[in-house]
Amino acid sequence: MTLAVTEQELQQLLAESDFVKMYGFELVSFEEGHCILRVPFQKVFERPGGVVNGPVYMAVADLAIWFAVITLIGREEGDMSVTTELNTAFLSGGRGDVTCKARILKLGRRLIYGVAECMDEKGKLLTHHTATYIRPHKKGSNPVHNQ
Repeated sequence: MTLAVTEQELQQLLAESDFVKMYGFELVSFEEGHCILRVPFQKVFERPGGVVNGPVYMAVADLAIWFAVITLIGREEGDMSVTTELNTAFLSGGRGDVTCKARILKLGRRLIYGVAECMDEKGKLLTHHTATYIRPHKKGSNPVHNQ
């Protein structure tokens, strides 16, 4: 299998998507069904106690999993795929930059399952995420029978 997306396409999504610009996400690496993103620390990410707030982890995990999906199905179909479920386990408080590693566990006809983990700069595990994405319907298909 070959990659269904280029680095340029992923970089373009980071640069042009308003819903991700505010985080300053950086693409570290990607391959079939995998993606690693970095979130450079910003003071605005701090919650009381000086740790990075939860929505930052959830946003980077969701995006990293989505990018991993796109490596398998491409931009056209991937742009229409949406998160239907995102579960997050907060394991430890983190300070500073965050790295998120995502991978796809199952690429189904209608549903896609993925996982992600966020770590601090020393590799300490901070969060664990599971996600389900739904793939868009093919023209002429019956969505009731494609689950």
